[in-house]
Amino acid sequence: MTTFATRFISRAIFPLHERLKGHGTTRILRQLETTQWWPAERLAEFQAARLRSLIESASLQVPYYRQLFAEAGCGPQDIHSPEDLSKLPFLTKDRIRANLESLKANGAKRLIRFNTGGSTGEPLIFYLGKERVSHDVAAKWRATRWWGVDIGDPEVVVWGSPVELGAQNRLRAWRDRLLRTRLLSAFEMSEDNLNYFVAEIRRLRPKMLFGYPSALAHIARHAQKRGVPMNDLGIQVAFVTAERLYDDQRRCIEAEFGCQVANGYGGRDAGFVAHQCPAGSMHVTAEDMVVELIDREGKPVGAGEPGEVVVTHLATREFPFIRYRTGDVAVFDNQPCGCGRSLPVLKEVQGRTTDFVVASDGTVMHGLALIYVLRDLPGIESFKIIQENKTEVRVLVVPVSGYNRAIEEAIRRGFRARLGEGVCVNVEEVTEILPERSGKFRYVVSHMALDS
Repeated sequence: MTTFATRFISRAIFPLHERLKGHGTTRILRQLETTQWWPAERLAEFQAARLRSLIESASLQVPYYRQLFAEAGCGPQDIHSPEDLSKLPFLTKDRIRANLESLKANGAKRLIRFNTGGSTGEPLIFYLGKERVSHDVAAKWRATRWWGVDIGDPEVVVWGSPVELGAQNRLRAWRDRLLRTRLLSAFEMSEDNLNYFVAEIRRLRPKMLFGYPSALAHIARHAQKRGVPMNDLGIQVAFVTAERLYDDQRRCIEAEFGCQVANGYGGRDAGFVAHQCPAGSMHVTAEDMVVELIDREGKPVGAGEPGEVVVTHLATREFPFIRYRTGDVAVFDNQPCGCGRSLPVLKEVQGRTTDFVVASDGTVMHGLALIYVLRDLPGIESFKIIQENKTEVRVLVVPVSGYNRAIEEAIRRGFRARLGEGVCVNVEEVTEILPERSGKFRYVVSHMALDS
């Protein structure tokens, strides 16, 4: 049941907050809550019209795209639908780094400088305009409402982004209190801080959680080990994003917090690509973006086949993201969702291309093939797998009671059975597995290109 405080915040305070920032978030939300129920054909026409508008704007206002169209031998008149995007080259992180200034639209004002966490290498610097931010916030807001909660409901956020955590000045802290949001740092997962996090969540009794799945699962396991109940607080949903959500993490969060888990997929660079609805489907925000899935040759893959996610964000006229290669791998579903929304569905988000490993014979497999080896073994509290090349893999393990040399040999046998008998598997005992610089935890890191 929505409280007066929540209604006041979601209908008055937050819309005023967004308006003062120059964002059209509330107007966009109203539109998104209508378009999600349109027939698929009408939604596709709406998406195509927005795509044509973006392409025309980019060709006229953005130096990079003026030159690109000239070199590609085509113009905006040649791009009528998402299928025509194949006439344009991909936008890669390297291209953005090399053309950062020329990707800005002429006359673009008050662009916000952002960067990715750089967990896979060099951070990516880029710019967002108010249009893009407004659409992203509205898309997240819509997905929040799918679960019967709203902005203004008490929320605990477990996050590790330097942007959020570096902005905790008095004004920001006051705003969070006003919106009933509490931010906890995913960078600081020490024993003392975990005790504090558990106590804070119990004290605040939030209706929703938001954060990395690894961080929320870590807090849940800590509470379980300490015998502190967390399933009696009235938490309705835990929104997770920024990492692959593993089945054991979902089960752990649901069991310990007594709530449902809503998966989300996106990034600061690509935007909010897809959100899970209560019926279980990952819906693409089709009003705001075109999603392509491609194979290693850059060709589209069919429904049910894994492919790299390529995003064209339709609200990026001031710094266009057109055919942006994310490095993530996902699978389309061709079955409509039982919720009745016509938004396209991702059947699965498998992770980043660097979450895949390559066997010595060149076979590409998801890192889960190695993760399952470790999860079946006792005496291991946590782990991380690092593939250096086709013939060398490092396995970091945090041992607990029961760990011994026999388990270490079982790791080597299991990995060699999947990667090849000649692969060197170095097992290293460590006291803890540290998060990436972004605050995220990654089970698998591969330094291999998938076409190696």
